[in-house]
Amino acid sequence: MTPEQILSIPPRVLTQAQRESYFSEGYVLLEKIIDDEWLGRLREATDELIERSRKVTRSDTIFDLEPDHRPDNPRLRRVSNPVEHHPVFWDYCTKSLLADAVADLVGPDVKFHHSKLNFKWKHGGEEVKWHYDISFWPHTNYSPLTVGTYLYDCGMDQGPLGVLPKSHLLEPLLTQYDDQGNWVGCLAERDLARLDLGKALYLTGPAGSLTLHNCRTIHGSPRNDSDLGRPLLLNTLTSADAFPYTVNPIKPKHDQTVVRGKRAEWAHHDPRPCLLPPDWSGGYTSIFALQQQQQEEAAAAGM
Repeated sequence: MTPEQILSIPPRVLTQAQRESYFSEGYVLLEKIIDDEWLGRLREATDELIERSRKVTRSDTIFDLEPDHRPDNPRLRRVSNPVEHHPVFWDYCTKSLLADAVADLVGPDVKFHHSKLNFKWKHGGEEVKWHYDISFWPHTNYSPLTVGTYLYDCGMDQGPLGVLPKSHLLEPLLTQYDDQGNWVGCLAERDLARLDLGKALYLTGPAGSLTLHNCRTIHGSPRNDSDLGRPLLLNTLTSADAFPYTVNPIKPKHDQTVVRGKRAEWAHHDPRPCLLPPDWSGGYTSIFALQQQQQEEAAAAGM
């Protein structure tokens, strides 16, 4: 569906002004929209996954660990596919107002693509460099968006999501390969120098807030050097008429599940081209691991 078609449908959760702002700016922040009951269930489920990680000594397909992760001091960067590792996370995707908020922005028919639980541990939780999402998992159109749920209050010290307004409108998409043709999962310094990052906005908010950003929106987040950790639950959903044309590197079993409305009979193809990622059919860990590896290789090369 086009933005005009979507906006012609009465909203379920968002105001019309919020929907129009999303299409204009590439993101929207919904402060404290998730109630305390859901927050309590999500926090308990998150704590259970952290406890399970104490028995893990190296990163695997579920847990992506910081280098100094220890059983007595767990430090996670990510849990991949939390919807598969605790039932509360899938209930949240399907039974809360999250999918209704997405329907207000992609149309009444909504599909699930993947989920992840990102952490910025206290005292050094890693930054995420500026990047696009869509070139990690290209689709036939640019409806995919990612919803971040703040499980706890998130201020500037905790490394909140930062977005560059209107960057989803930039043409063409910038590359996320380096000069040697290696996928690095972030934008090159020369491209960043041409962007006005002074206009970036950091989406702080109280627990229960949702951040929703379009798959073309340039975004990232700073380190967390505070005394408080920052878990961020991320769910990526799409319009039902958007179809991936590369392998889903996270390989979730719920991929392409319709969570609102009905399945599409036709695919919607956006004429704008999209950057392709590497062949990830052999697996993928996380953007944290990818960008950290790039940083270590650059340091080793004296860059």
